[in-house]
Amino acid sequence: MGWNNWNTFACDVSEKLLLETSKLLGDYGLKDLGYQYVVLDDCWSVGRGDDGYLIPDTAKFPRGMGAVADELHKEGFLFGMYSSAGEMTCARYAGSLDYEVQDAESFASWGVDYLKYDNCYHMGRMGTPLISFNRYNEMAKALKKTGRAILYSLCSWGEDYVHTWGGSIANSWRVSGDIYDSFARPDDLCACNNAADPACVAPGTHCSVLAIINKVAPYIDRGLPGAWNDLDMLEVGLGGMTEEEYKAHFSMWAALKSPLLLGNDLRAMDATTLSIVNNPAIIALSQDPRGRAAMRIARNLTVPKDEHGVGEAQVWSGPLANGDQVVIFLNAADEDLDMSASLAELFVLQGPGGSAAEAKRDWAVRDLWGSISSSGSGGGGGGGGGARMGRADAQAVLDATSEAERGAVLRRANWYNATEKPYAEGLAEGDARLLGERVGTVKAGGRLEARVGRHAAKVFRLQSAAGGGGKADAGSTGGDDDGSIGKDEL
Repeated sequence: MGWNNWNTFACDVSEKLLLETSKLLGDYGLKDLGYQYVVLDDCWSVGRGDDGYLIPDTAKFPRGMGAVADELHKEGFLFGMYSSAGEMTCARYAGSLDYEVQDAESFASWGVDYLKYDNCYHMGRMGTPLISFNRYNEMAKALKKTGRAILYSLCSWGEDYVHTWGGSIANSWRVSGDIYDSFARPDDLCACNNAADPACVAPGTHCSVLAIINKVAPYIDRGLPGAWNDLDMLEVGLGGMTEEEYKAHFSMWAALKSPLLLGNDLRAMDATTLSIVNNPAIIALSQDPRGRAAMRIARNLTVPKDEHGVGEAQVWSGPLANGDQVVIFLNAADEDLDMSASLAELFVLQGPGGSAAEAKRDWAVRDLWGSISSSGSGGGGGGGGGARMGRADAQAVLDATSEAERGAVLRRANWYNATEKPYAEGLAEGDARLLGERVGTVKAGGRLEARVGRHAAKVFRLQSAAGGGGKADAGSTGGDDDGSIGKDEL
């Protein structure tokens, strides 16, 4: 979790931008929710010296990269940098191909904690999994040789079946071409929607949220603790999507265990954006100690389509720590939908055909976006069940003129602090701020139902009503007699 400058600033980078952003990550309580990496993307060098080592741009970074890392480390952040496994980076600066040892030494000496390693200008060294593996493995070996722990993030755009070999050498791997600020619009620059299509040779740069989700669905299970499918950086707050689309985007990235790297300008962030990216109940899906992504269990293409011919509905489900289950109803249709799934479907990963023991239990249902909370009123901040931060509180955090004033708002809202209580500990304790708002019960053999808005998602945490899962509060049970939870309750 952290922030990367590219989606908003591209090459307009500097020491000042990184340090100002890191301060706001701290001030707004985002560092204490887990946003700890500050990642500098492309355009930071002026080429190589006669000795073959990269030279930072002193106009942008007058004190050098080591000084930036020192400042970030002093404030409790981790420092990320960028290069490409090519002769040039994507912005046509010096790349690291055939200079892996020198560049790894530089990164280590500067105190770098994270390397994003791109795929531009690779001089034709791709086309089979082995060729791409060998090219990226050179940097993996060079980083390891330095002796410094550096998170290695491959950005090969899903080429050459990286999901089959990325986990052998890296901590994450990009699954698609670059994301852009659209929920579902198709674009010829992102033509690869089918990971198994041998004609898929142009991953592209205009991939919508839905296109990326559909690309990774067939192999989402390849992500495991320490080695993750990377769905690319977050677009929340950039302005191209609706609030509901951004909530769905953020929720899916968290549940699918993609790295959560903010891409917006924190200096111009609004309250709506803050109240999306600081939802601890959603972040707890990302940071769940079991470390397994939700998987798609149903996909309906016979729904109303938009003007681009796009429209579908999906159901995702997966196990969480403490016996809980995440369920997401994702509506990418062109109108509101009534969506539902039986417990037999929701627990198909634990046993097909309704054979899973979980399908024969009663489950408490908790909405991870819940109702809007306000200071002192329970809801997301208090002990009455987690919910999204109210806009008034979010605006108060943004408007505060001092660290003490912001801290007072966060304390008044009783907002979650993962620095003080890691997510694994909070989930084990049943901390209400991580569990969402209790909205009902699905009885054994029943169905979960919800009305889901156009281009929106409903995100639920199911907990065993008998206490076999994570601890739940004693909220309303609300289940219908037929074992379903009615859509009017959601």
